[in-house]
Amino acid sequence: MGDLERFIQRLTDANAVMNLVGPDTIPDVWNRHIRDSAQLLQMAPEAQTWADLGAGAGFPGIVLAIMLKKDPKSHVWLIDSLGKRCRFLREVVDSLSLRATVINGRAEENAVTVRVVTARAVAPMEKLLGYAQPYLQRGAQGLFLKGEKAEVELAEARRVWQFQSDLSVSRSDPRGRIVSVRGIRRAR
Repeated sequence: MGDLERFIQRLTDANAVMNLVGPDTIPDVWNRHIRDSAQLLQMAPEAQTWADLGAGAGFPGIVLAIMLKKDPKSHVWLIDSLGKRCRFLREVVDSLSLRATVINGRAEENAVTVRVVTARAVAPMEKLLGYAQPYLQRGAQGLFLKGEKAEVELAEARRVWQFQSDLSVSRSDPRGRIVSVRGIRRAR
């Protein structure tokens, strides 16, 4: 809990100057961001290695790294293309001594082998699956936090991709969905 509180404080301070999350979401940070991110661990309780694409403010990646901190075999890769967000993420990782690596670059060009690849508020499913394709093809499970239009996004993505998926209702917001994806290839 202490690490999560320190992370929230760093996020709140940094958000005042660089807009990492919507300022109106800070008062509800525990439910809107922390709980939303943490619920992924229940969907892949044995997973020790994670990649967070478009890591941004650290949701879900930093939260996962904090929750996995006591597992010496755990590691989270935080991948983002924007340098200032990566600097923020590195400061958090270093200050909390997390088992995490920040990669400043494009997700699809920096694929690491992990058990789970995740993303939150990065892109519509069609594009997101393109970013996640190298991870999924190496055997990772995709766990993507999406909004209430997840079903529509999945239907649109199936025009470009073939994949297996399941939808779960988010525990932090009944309008939200967690999309679980396995296996992927381009549709013909």
